[in-house]
Amino acid sequence: MRETSEEVIHQSLNSLKEYFRKGATRDINTRIGLLRKLRGSISSHQNEIAQALHKDLRKSEQESFISETGLVLKEIDIQLRNLKKWAKPKRVRTPLYLLPSSSHLKFEPKGTVLIIAPWNYPFQLLMTPLVGAIAAGNTVLLKPSEFSESTNPVMGAIVSEVFTPEHVSMVHGGKTVNQILFQERYDLIYFTGSPYLGKIVMKAAAENLTPVVLELGGKSPCIVDKSADLKITAKRIAWGKTVNVGQTCIAPDYLLVHKDIAEELQKGIAENWEEMFGADKQKSQYLGRIVNDTSFERLKSYLTQGTIVAGGEVDANDRFIAPTLLRDVDLDGTVMQDEIFGPVLPMIVYEDINEAIKLINSRETPLSYYYFGEEKNVPHLLDQNTSGGVCINDLLIHISNHHLPFGGEGNSGIGRCHGKYSFEAFSNARAIMKSPTWIDLPFRYAPFKGYRFVKKLLS
Repeated sequence: MRETSEEVIHQSLNSLKEYFRKGATRDINTRIGLLRKLRGSISSHQNEIAQALHKDLRKSEQESFISETGLVLKEIDIQLRNLKKWAKPKRVRTPLYLLPSSSHLKFEPKGTVLIIAPWNYPFQLLMTPLVGAIAAGNTVLLKPSEFSESTNPVMGAIVSEVFTPEHVSMVHGGKTVNQILFQERYDLIYFTGSPYLGKIVMKAAAENLTPVVLELGGKSPCIVDKSADLKITAKRIAWGKTVNVGQTCIAPDYLLVHKDIAEELQKGIAENWEEMFGADKQKSQYLGRIVNDTSFERLKSYLTQGTIVAGGEVDANDRFIAPTLLRDVDLDGTVMQDEIFGPVLPMIVYEDINEAIKLINSRETPLSYYYFGEEKNVPHLLDQNTSGGVCINDLLIHISNHHLPFGGEGNSGIGRCHGKYSFEAFSNARAIMKSPTWIDLPFRYAPFKGYRFVKKLLS
């Protein structure tokens, strides 16, 4: 799609801000009506969404629904079911020394927000935060990835069907458009992407003290203890690393495997890849492609940084890289420094669990943390390592529970989303105290009568 001009961006942003100032987005019933309309539009465009995702990333129809469309529809359902309850002013406890005043929280929309989405889940990662922003009563400027060439027109059609342009507007382009956007002032910036780009967003936001929600990534570890059920563990790892052909921010980035089970797990992962995708994996309809030539070459370079024990086939013309398992990797090499974001999985063997704990703690806080083994070991591991989210004896599925917050910590992100957490992220929890005038206690005024009593209450 053509890049949006600077003039159009300014006009769109001014219209969004003016519409918000009119208060047109605040009515709860209006928000609910728009969310229902959005759900209907997405449902009616399911085939076009699936076709577009196949063109952009070679995603299968099944994966497109499970990892993109279905998650957005579920997010809408949860907002519709709970929005009136979440948005209702809430009375909170008032301490004794402030009585007879009363205390409340009033949830108000932030204002005009900017949502920037990446290319790897172009539909889900644009629409999910949009749902939260609308539920909270904001006007929204959307910026999808320039690499989602087929998906962007479909999303644009849905947005145009549901919203007026002064309520939700979409702009297109690459680095130049981003630079124009970052010169403007918003009430919140919601960004999904890499930690490197997250720093650029945060620096731009700091110029106007704009709050940010940053959904980033990093190197998510997967520990496999010798107590793990290897049959199901191998299957789930083989699956989790190949969803969207590994181009997933919460994909397991490297394995930490106990030495006693390393060979058996390695064999099991390779067998499951063959069962899922066949002997000639390039012909499988269920295995996607790398998004562009730059990413392909980066991923290809990782294959020389260890011993290939499974996979390793590549085809530059098709941007195909087979799911690949690496052993004997260089811990200081780029394959163990960069977020891999593709179907390459390093496997590191440990003898004592403290080796795994130490390695994880030597790196930035990961977005996700995975452990396969007996649950009795979990409390110790979680006390020693931290992360944005955790799965025990599974991978990825925490993102599909909209009752859990999703987000990172430190280098892997700031803020939380999904369900109630999205509503809160796009809302201002305004603190309100009401005081009666029929009584006016003297201890707050000079000469502070009753000071000793107040001091006792506060001590």
